[in-house]
Amino acid sequence: MCKIIAACGNDCAACPRYTAPPFAKTEAELRRTAELWQKIGYRSRVVPPEEIACAGCSAENACRYGIARCCAAQGVATCASCADFPCGRAEDCFAVTKSFEPSCRASCTAEEYTRLQTAFFEKEKNLRRP
Repeated sequence: MCKIIAACGNDCAACPRYTAPPFAKTEAELRRTAELWQKIGYRSRVVPPEEIACAGCSAENACRYGIARCCAAQGVATCASCADFPCGRAEDCFAVTKSFEPSCRASCTAEEYTRLQTAFFEKEKNLRRP
């Protein structure tokens, strides 16, 4: 499988939310993702498919850490290309993401967990790859 590394290091190709071609998702798939996000604590409620769908990073996207906006301001595609990497913003992002790993491991099927691990829990490793 190919990797599509987001500004923060997420692997979009493995993300169950990513809908950019050729990674289209059906409404049913997005609904299951929204249910999973609520179950593991990523969202406080099950959101509609159009709210969970993601076509990739842009400076305008809502991001808890503002990483896409920061990368755009620095003129880099990912945090790894920034002279300040790893900064506090990236470190916070890595820490909060890792904090969800135990609930994912406990709540997810093995297949779901593996997908989330590839998509999110390896972000720092993705950014540090040569």
